[in-house]
This record gives sequence, C-alpha cells and structure tokens, in this order.
Amino acid sequence: MTSNTSAERSETFTWIDPAIALEQLPRLSGLDYFSGLRDGSIAPPPIASLMKFDLVEAKHGHVEFECRPSEAHYNPLGMVHGGLACTLLDTALGCAAHTTLAAGLGYTSIDLAVKYLRPVTLRQGALRAEGSVVKAGSRLIFTEGRLCTTEGELLATATSTLLVFPHQPEALTP
Repeated sequence: MTSNTSAERSETFTWIDPAIALEQLPRLSGLDYFSGLRDGSIAPPPIASLMKFDLVEAKHGHVEFECRPSEAHYNPLGMVHGGLACTLLDTALGCAAHTTLAAGLGYTSIDLAVKYLRPVTLRQGALRAEGSVVKAGSRLIFTEGRLCTTEGELLATATSTLLVFPHQPEALTP
C-alpha cells in the first residue's frame, strides 16, 4: 500500500478534566446540571469535544445538540459513519432523560433503536439532534429522538429505554 503524505490530515481536540464537573453532579438536579452545561458554567464531558457535540437547548424532558462532522468521521464509503449519528442520538436521548432526574440519581440505557433514513455527508453541514422524554418513571424512562440537518431534513430517528438508579460518581484517577 502506498501513502501520499501530502494528503494526510490531522485533528486534535482538548477537554477539561471531567472530575471537575463530576464533583457537581450529585448536588444538582439533571435540569440544573444541563443548564450549567448549556451556559458554560459546567464543562462538557470529553466525548463532546471528541465527537464535536454542543448542547444548545436543555429544558425539562428535552435537549438539543448540534454537531459539525468532519472528514475524520467518514467511513470507507465517503459518508459520516453511522456510529456518529448513533452516538449523537444516544447522547440526546440519555440527556433528555437526565433532565427529569433529581440530584443523586443516574441512568443507563437498556436499549437503543436507531433508524437511519438517509446518508450523512459533510455537504449537509451541521447536524441537530433532539431528544425528548415520552414517559418518565421512577425506574424507567422512555425517550425518542430525531437527527436532522439544521434546515430540518430528517436523517435518522431513535428510541431508548433508560434505567434510573441512585448514582454517586466515582473519583477519577488517571
């Protein structure tokens, strides 16, 4: 296999130590935590930098993220990998559920079903993912979401069931 170094590209990303934000998590309701993420008083988790996600809306039972894919997200077919769309939707669905939780509660996905409706390319520009709670309970939360272009073209949909549990984040050590 030959390599053309003039065609090589690189991308770097930076993040803030996630332990700082995690210290605040047990004391804040989900909505307060996501309001802090949205307004910048709480640093986003590292995956947001890696995957280029920005939280743009957070209210009780609903969140919206924007994502600007790059060539680094392309699969061998020259399209944005479905894993980016899946991760973005999983994030939106989980975070929507989190906005309904009291301080000291956490969640984990039980299932995630994604339906891809059309391919995603850089030509489409920024993507918008919204997640909404369909039914919140003390043990299970049901959510649904949509992934669209910023012009509203529907690209994928998803549903998820999430399990609610008492949560105290563990201290992070490198």
